Amino acid sequence: MLLKKSRYSRNRNRWQSLFKPWHQVDLLLFLLPIAVSMFGGFMILSTELNQGQGKWVSHLSMASVGCLLALLIARTRYENLRQWHWFTFGATNASLIAVMAIGVSAKGAQRWISIGSFNVQPSEFAKIGAIITLAALLNKRTASTLPNFFRALAVTAVPWALVFLQPDLATSLVFGAIVLAMLYWANANPGWLILLVSPIVAAILFGISWPWSEPYILVEGIFFTPLGLIWSFVMGLLGWMTLPGKKFGIGGIGALSLNLLGGELGIFAWNNLLKAYQKGRITSFLNPEADPLGTGYHLIQSRIAIGAGKWFGWGPFHGPMTQLNFVPEQHTDFIFSAVGEEFGFMGCLVLLLVFCLICLRLLHVALTAKDNFGSLIAIGVLAMIVFQMAVNIGMTIGLAPVAGIPLPFMSYGNSAMLANFIAIGLVESVANFRPIKKY
Repeated sequence: MLLKKSRYSRNRNRWQSLFKPWHQVDLLLFLLPIAVSMFGGFMILSTELNQGQGKWVSHLSMASVGCLLALLIARTRYENLRQWHWFTFGATNASLIAVMAIGVSAKGAQRWISIGSFNVQPSEFAKIGAIITLAALLNKRTASTLPNFFRALAVTAVPWALVFLQPDLATSLVFGAIVLAMLYWANANPGWLILLVSPIVAAILFGISWPWSEPYILVEGIFFTPLGLIWSFVMGLLGWMTLPGKKFGIGGIGALSLNLLGGELGIFAWNNLLKAYQKGRITSFLNPEADPLGTGYHLIQSRIAIGAGKWFGWGPFHGPMTQLNFVPEQHTDFIFSAVGEEFGFMGCLVLLLVFCLICLRLLHVALTAKDNFGSLIAIGVLAMIVFQMAVNIGMTIGLAPVAGIPLPFMSYGNSAMLANFIAIGLVESVANFRPIKKY
């Protein structure tokens, strides 16, 4: 009897020593993305069942590589990244410059670098680089003062601009969401964050009727709409209340002027800077029926597929829209429509609940991290996943413009899959080296 107990004790100690490097990882945070990736591979198989392209095999293979990377990163101390954050920043920008010089162009954008038979998208990994860099900067100096606030913005503006110039408007929006969330977590004044995005809102409101009808002409060459003017004056009041120079109204005048300028620049950008396909993506979700065979086709077919699924769907490999390939790019940006058609409303609800659980675990790690650097990394990853999930699902059901943002762990895309698992690995490292036990 004593011999059996001794053998059991030795076996238990052997297993404990094997998993000791990961003794405090968040197991649920690790298992849920794997489950979503497997389900994504299954749905990709359904979208290409009659084509035999094998993208589902590539998807699952890259998820496996991502899992191994996440495990390796999780057992490595994330604090070491602090002293290398400028190297990370430099490598991030160098990769983005390289793609502009030697990258492969497709669909009006230059976003990929060919390495053998693989196309690498540096902008996906640039999001991770931006999170690490910004976390290191805000760990030294929080965003509670305007100099630190603008310092963080100036640093992250470099990779953001390089991504925007590819042009990759969708990924640049993800950068914006990451920066806003991390600045907020680093004690930035919420009013400053509102003022930061206010010129973009002003640009939309100034051209709210653009290009379907002419805006009001204030003076020759300058346009406005009532909504745009109201917004600008409200932002001027907010600037007066939250920015320095309250006695002389400098902050208020500056915020008002910035929003008026943003509105005019928005109209200029619409007419002169945005590509035709970008304009189509922005406007088609408002009225896809206006161009049912052009810019509105993707959205119309996606909504039909999701609606056809009703409560419980047609069943795996039986969705008519999916099996007959009526939804373009269904294995990438519109993978959620395949879920809606074949698994119905209940299948979509379960998938959303899984994503919510992933986000809750990310938030838990951020709250229990042993230092600000780890907490900021977790918040940056949380913002990245939440924004991509919300925009992707929103665009498939017609609540957001078709922005070309993949659904994390579900959509086909090798670079995105690796970047997502690297992000999970970083957060697991934060969890693994906490001074307290997870509960």
